[in-house]
Amino acid sequence: MHIESWGRYPIVDAKVESVSTLEVLQEVMQEMPRPMIAYGNGRSYGDSALGAHIIDMRKMNKFLAFDAQEGTITCQSGVLLSEILDVAVPQGWFLRVTPGTKHITVGGAIASDVHGKNHHVEGCFSQSVVSMRIMHPDGRIDSTHAGEELFHATCGGMGLTGVIVDATLSLKKIASSTIEQTTIKSPNLRETFDAFEATAHMPYSVAWIDCLAKGEAMGRSLLMVGDFAKEGSLDYTPKASWQFPLTLPSWVLNGWSVRLFNMLYYAKAPRGTSHQSTSIDSFFYPLDSIGAWNRIYGRNGFTQYQFILPKATSYEGLSAILNAIAKSGKGSFLAVLKLYGKANENYLSFPIEGYSLALDFKIEPTLWALLDTLDALVAHYGGRIYLAKDVRVSQAHFEAGYEHIDTFRAYRHREKLENTFASLQSQRVGI
Repeated sequence: MHIESWGRYPIVDAKVESVSTLEVLQEVMQEMPRPMIAYGNGRSYGDSALGAHIIDMRKMNKFLAFDAQEGTITCQSGVLLSEILDVAVPQGWFLRVTPGTKHITVGGAIASDVHGKNHHVEGCFSQSVVSMRIMHPDGRIDSTHAGEELFHATCGGMGLTGVIVDATLSLKKIASSTIEQTTIKSPNLRETFDAFEATAHMPYSVAWIDCLAKGEAMGRSLLMVGDFAKEGSLDYTPKASWQFPLTLPSWVLNGWSVRLFNMLYYAKAPRGTSHQSTSIDSFFYPLDSIGAWNRIYGRNGFTQYQFILPKATSYEGLSAILNAIAKSGKGSFLAVLKLYGKANENYLSFPIEGYSLALDFKIEPTLWALLDTLDALVAHYGGRIYLAKDVRVSQAHFEAGYEHIDTFRAYRHREKLENTFASLQSQRVGI
């Protein structure tokens, strides 16, 4: 069958087996041709969960335990983060770490070691994983936790160490489902950085950035920082999504339309600093309110280019990268800048202490040369590319950013996993 990820590129013809129980998973893993890869809800952007032989984990979606006193929840790996929120928020709990969409599986969150608006405070998703169980190719199941090699290889390991079957997560206590948000309108990149550092004590922060602005306005942004209200209702009614009705012609998104959107979006915010009370969905998951928003980029699909630079080189590096993007005219109206804390011990986790920029680009023949240019700049400034978003980075540029790559490869070799679990991405970058 044909299957794709959120970027809708590439579309592959694969043998897909859906599993709903441990017994069925064991049978499938015994019989599935090699190599194979687990697939969650299809929200990674590129080819990290695509291959010729795919295990669809979405039906392994049962809750196994919830301790509303201690704030721990145990569930199978196919459970969506949205389903955890439905259960946990009314009981006064929230995900300790959540990315910008709630429509991902727990297994996918662990395999990508996702992060959110609070990495500078809470770190990656793996910091909330108390323990997890992983099925090996022969059907054995091992439990693992932080400090063990299997744990650190699996968190961020892109599904290449086995199939995650379930996990126990620790949650964050909240007193209200309302977010108190502050929006800071910044006229340039220097002031954006200053605003991030001045608000680093806030648990959540993220900036939309105008990646096509030039000259004195380069890097102008809207920085949103916030925290849960200290008191209030715990009512949680998920925001209804509006379904994007059609796939747009690819010509609709171009340098002029993106420039116009960016100008209007920046202009709509009040000058200086403003304050808002908003909902969980509006603050954490704004794009989830638009179903199938990936259709905006046309039938050829899109890729999200996300990189991170060390704090010492972030300002200079981002200035060079924004100049290159503005010069190309291939802007993105979804450009997100975030502040990150220290790296964790997982071999392939993306974050390091510094700043990350994520940009969406529609797929077109002239895009690849720009991304090659950006790769070279990221490498020059000591950064790395995020595998959960990637669809085309070369092995050389990938390796340059991940100092523990040889440790990960050695683990895979020792456990005889190289020809057992593989994706199009892992084969491309040599992991």
